[in-house]
Amino acid sequence: MKKHIYLLACICMLSGCRRAELTYQDISAFKPTTIQESEVVLSDGSLNPEIQYMKDESGEGQSSPRRIASITATDMLCNLAGSLNYNKIIQIAGTYEGKNIDGNTITLSGKIIIPKNGKIKNIIAISHYTICANDEAPSETFPIEGTLAGKGYAVVMPDYIGYGATRTHIHPYMHAASTAQSVVDMILAAQQYLKAKGYAPQDEKVILAGYSQGGATTVATMRLIESRYADKIRLKHVYAGAGPYDLAATYDLAMNMDITGIPCAIPMIIQGIDYGEDLGLDLEDFFQPKLYENYNTWINTKDYTVGEINRKIGAKHLSDILTDEGRDKTNKETARLYIALKNNSVLNFIPQAPLYLFHSKTDDTVPFINSINAEKAFKGCNIECNFGDYGSHATGFLTFFGILNKRL
Repeated sequence: MKKHIYLLACICMLSGCRRAELTYQDISAFKPTTIQESEVVLSDGSLNPEIQYMKDESGEGQSSPRRIASITATDMLCNLAGSLNYNKIIQIAGTYEGKNIDGNTITLSGKIIIPKNGKIKNIIAISHYTICANDEAPSETFPIEGTLAGKGYAVVMPDYIGYGATRTHIHPYMHAASTAQSVVDMILAAQQYLKAKGYAPQDEKVILAGYSQGGATTVATMRLIESRYADKIRLKHVYAGAGPYDLAATYDLAMNMDITGIPCAIPMIIQGIDYGEDLGLDLEDFFQPKLYENYNTWINTKDYTVGEINRKIGAKHLSDILTDEGRDKTNKETARLYIALKNNSVLNFIPQAPLYLFHSKTDDTVPFINSINAEKAFKGCNIECNFGDYGSHATGFLTFFGILNKRL
């Protein structure tokens, strides 16, 4: 009791600062490592520059004005900030016990973000989009999705295996089961933590949301919850944007067109599925020499961003990234990978909760065929599709996030 009183006193003393930080241990399932108070909008009316949002396909930030319809990206983010109910939020980075790809216990990390007043409507679990540098992980940064705490939500964002506390592990990129499990495990840990701290949501139903890699992970998480955790997690609504839901179809299209909008994702998918499925592939059979000699440094150190790795690869044609064997489905090892890609597609279930699917038809990174196939697979379910000309993959994210912000 004395420990909790002391902790509350410390938080109160620090609450007058724009950015306070405190490190401590907690006995609940989610164990905080840092607590930090932040503002979404600064005193001069500008958006907090610490907020991180999706960068464009070149890896360059969209800090310079980039027009989307009639407004710029900067304007859109400021409009989002202006719609919030609370400007001050609390970012709580920490660890929790989850399951590794082999089912054994592993200490994972992530971040819970809540309004400073502690009044919470629902938990919203956000599955993050593709990152490569560890300092982009939710536990290490101020993600734009965290601003939703300013609308009265507890934003729960896992790092996934391979980032944060597990930086030295290979990230099982696009491995549906293990990544969805990381999200579920953090939701369960966050529920326990918030309840123990007196921040239990007014509505126990959980909202899921994610874009790009996060879109596919969100659907995979929905599948996992509805099949195995429905007694512990009740879903209110699910929002998935521009996700690679059908990895096999994505592979086929990319190989036929011989081009990709995100070069770093190619070796990440092959390595991630190989690792997650324990295929034992020899990556030298798949990667061209330049990539094979450097992929471990470029990708697995988590030192480089998506854009930096794309530039190091220096190619967008699959024939310049992968070997002839790696692009040939009749090759024995490639055929094994292709089967695993099929097994990690997330369209093989019947969604029960309301599902909102978003995709820009002109997406230059995640092929639109993914959402076409998702709409077909989920026909007759409680789904709503918003497919339009929303520009590139990165500008589509801003539109998707704007819609999510308005609906919450």
